[in-house]
Amino acid sequence: MIKKIKVHAGSSKEEVKEIGEGLEIWVKKRAIEGKANEEIIKVLKKYFGKPVKIMSGFSSKNKTVEVI
Repeated sequence: MIKKIKVHAGSSKEEVKEIGEGLEIWVKKRAIEGKANEEIIKVLKKYFGKPVKIMSGFSSKNKTVEVI
């Protein structure tokens, strides 16, 4: 399953909201040296209960992820 996500890095909370067919995600880690991307994978794995990988948007707040 492929999902489009919008990321809010450096947030005070960790949250995932479904917005239409995509997701909006808030993570506490800042977007420095891939720390936010690592946190996104952890949060989405917990949310879906399945492994997740980032397909595109590694340096953008708009990403495409694949739920495996």
